[in-house]
Amino acid sequence: MLVLIEVGARKISCGLRVSSFAPDRGKMDDRNLSVLMLTPEAAPFARTGGLGDVTGSLPAALRTRGLKTSVIMPYYRCVRESGVNAPVIVDGLSIPLGVPGLDASVRKAETPDEVDVYFVEREDLYDRPNLYGSPAGDYYDNLERFSFFCHAALKTAIALDLRPDIIHCHDWQASLAAPLLAGPYRNAQSLSKSRCVFTIHNIGYQGVFPAERLSVTGLPKETFFHTEGLEFWGGINLMKGGIVYSDVVTTVSPSYALEIQTPQFGMGLEGVLRKRSGSLKGILNGIDDRIWNPAVDPWIPAAYSRADMDRKIQCKRSLITSSGLECPLNRPVIGIVSRLDRQKGLDLVAEAANSLLELDVALVILGTGDREIQNRLEHTAARTPKRMSFTPAFNDELAHRIIAGSDIFLVPSLYEPCGLTQIYALKYGTVPVVRSVGGLEDTVIDAGDFPERGNGFKFKQHDVPSLLNAVQRAIKAFGQPRKWKKIAITAMDSDFSWNQSAEKYLELYHAMAD
Repeated sequence: MLVLIEVGARKISCGLRVSSFAPDRGKMDDRNLSVLMLTPEAAPFARTGGLGDVTGSLPAALRTRGLKTSVIMPYYRCVRESGVNAPVIVDGLSIPLGVPGLDASVRKAETPDEVDVYFVEREDLYDRPNLYGSPAGDYYDNLERFSFFCHAALKTAIALDLRPDIIHCHDWQASLAAPLLAGPYRNAQSLSKSRCVFTIHNIGYQGVFPAERLSVTGLPKETFFHTEGLEFWGGINLMKGGIVYSDVVTTVSPSYALEIQTPQFGMGLEGVLRKRSGSLKGILNGIDDRIWNPAVDPWIPAAYSRADMDRKIQCKRSLITSSGLECPLNRPVIGIVSRLDRQKGLDLVAEAANSLLELDVALVILGTGDREIQNRLEHTAARTPKRMSFTPAFNDELAHRIIAGSDIFLVPSLYEPCGLTQIYALKYGTVPVVRSVGGLEDTVIDAGDFPERGNGFKFKQHDVPSLLNAVQRAIKAFGQPRKWKKIAITAMDSDFSWNQSAEKYLELYHAMAD
C-alpha cells in the first residue's frame, strides 16, 4: 500500500515548442517554471566528480533566479552516513521492476538554498560502499539500479503531484526517464505537460547493456527497441534513449557539443547527435564561488584575492613543506588534481613525469583511478621524493591546497566535456596549461597568442612533446614576474561562476515554453 506522509506543493505548468524528434506532450500556459532534476549524484550528499558538483550547485543558482527547483537522487549509504535530516515522506511506492515489482521509500531534505532534494531509498540497490561500482568494475546490476531510480523518480513526481514543467535528466543513469516519459508515463496527469532536457556530461559512459535485459527498463520492445530507439549494435544504449526521446539535448560546453557530432569524439553516437543537432546545445558548466574562492576558502593557509595576490606565496610555501618537497620559491610548482585515467591524460603525465622534472619544477599530484598509471606515478615519486609528491586519494581539502599553492595547473585531457579543475585554477590565479579540447578550449585563452587577455597556455596534439612545449612556455612566462602576474590576474578576472551559465539554462527553459 502506498502511504503519503507529506505532499509537495503543486506548480502551474507552461508551454514548449517541441522538436520533430520529441513526443508532443501538450501545451503549457504559464511562465512560472518549475524544474525537477534527476541525477545519480549531487554535492554535498554524494559526488564522484564534476557531475556531482554541477548538480549540487546549478539548482541553487536557478532557485535564486526565481525557479522552483528540486532534485531527485538515490539514497546511497554515504548520504545516510552523512547524517542529513531526510525523513521518509512516501512509503511503499511500487516500482515496476520485475514481477510483481519492488517497493521504494522516498525521503526529503532541504538545502540551505531552499532546494528540495528527494532521495529514492531501496537498501539492496543503494546501500553500498560506492555509487557505481568497486575497483573491480561496475556493479553487475547497474541496469536494475538506475532503471529503478528513473521509474521511482517519475512515480515520486506523480505521488507528490509535483507537476514539473521541466524534467532535467543528467547523464546515462537518469536518461531512461526520457523514453519513459514518451511511453509508459505519457498519459500520467502530473507529467503530461512536462518537457524533458537531457544533459550529456560525458559521452564516454553510455549505459550499454545486452538486449535480452530490455524488460528491466519497463519499455515495450516493439515500441522502443529499434534503430531509431534504444537499439545500439544489437544491445541497449540508455544514453541513446535520452538523446532520441528528450525534447532538448544539452552538453556541458559549446566546443564539446560540436565535437561529439564527429567520429573522433562521438563514441559511436555521433550520427544520432547530428540528427538532433537542431535541438543540441552546449552550455558551459559554472562553479560555486562560495566554495571555490581563495578569498573565503577555509582549507587554504592564507586567504587572498586579486588585490593581494602576494599572500598566495604563503599557500605555495605551505604546499611545498607539507608535501616534503625541496623547491625554491622562485621555481614553479605544477599541480594536478584528477582521476587517473586516459581520458584525463594522466597516462601522458606518467610518461612525461621525468621530462617535466628535468625542467627544474616541483610536481604535486592528487588522484585515484587506473592502477597502471598509479604505479608509474608512485615509482617516479619514490625515486624523486624531493621533487615530486603523489597522493593516491580523493581528498577535497588537499585539492583546494594544491590548486591554491601551485603556480601552474596541468590538465592534459584526451577529451574534456567541460572540466572544472581548470576553472577552479583560474579562480585561484593558478595558471592552467591545458589541451585545447572541449571545455578546456572554451575557458582557457593562450597568453602566447593573446597577450592582453590570455589566462593560460594550450597545446593541440595529445603527445609528450606538445605537453612539454606548453609547460616550457608557461615556465618562461613565470620567469618574467610582471608578465606572470598579469596572466594570473587575468585568470582570476575570468567569470565562470553560475552567473552566466544559469542564465543560459533559464533562457533554454523559457525557450522551451514558447
